[in-house]
Amino acid sequence: MPLKDKLLAQRIYLLLGALFITSLVVSNLIFQKFFYWYPFNLEVFDTQLFEISVGILPYPITFLITDLISEIYGKKRANEVVIAGIFASFFSMLIIYTANAVPATPWSPVQDDMFTRVFGSTAIAVFASMMAYLLAQFVDIHIYHFWKNLTKGKYLWLRNNFSTFSSQFVDTAAVLILLCSFGKIEWEQFMGLLIAGFLFKVMIAVFDTPFLYLGVFLFRKRFKLKVNEEIDLT
Repeated sequence: MPLKDKLLAQRIYLLLGALFITSLVVSNLIFQKFFYWYPFNLEVFDTQLFEISVGILPYPITFLITDLISEIYGKKRANEVVIAGIFASFFSMLIIYTANAVPATPWSPVQDDMFTRVFGSTAIAVFASMMAYLLAQFVDIHIYHFWKNLTKGKYLWLRNNFSTFSSQFVDTAAVLILLCSFGKIEWEQFMGLLIAGFLFKVMIAVFDTPFLYLGVFLFRKRFKLKVNEEIDLT
């Protein structure tokens, strides 16, 4: 690959990594607000079926990005982005802890009690999210490349959706188990939130499949890649 194309590929990889990390960190900061994502008032296991955290909104973007990186840059690069995302999340938690520890001035628009109420549970949320996320992302990448190798780079929709469905169920279940164990969510809400969160993620995964196809098409056209060919950044 010409040096000019390799430099462009590196810049795009960095931009995808930045978007991935931003989506991940933001999802951990805004998770305490819940909303209804469907107009019907349905309940399952005494929990509103379509009542989910806003933290879930940017989260599916991370799986779309890792699938795109896996397809174009390979498994190693996808794992590197995941590890960078985990580091960024724990670093953001350290900053929040420090900000929460210093006392607010009397004229501060945001006082200590308000700041603690909004961000006080972030540490537990980040821990729960990271443990679940770490497991889910590696499941996603492993399954994605399993199907990619099995189909020799064909049937992109199959590996994209199958890997995302599996990893999103693992992620949703794991984070809810941890949050319930820490007392942040009642166990009675577990099944309802599990079903609601997983259904939402499944719908998003199906919705983002055309975007993955578009991204892969643009990469292959710009860098003249063959089916199943990956960009080597070394």
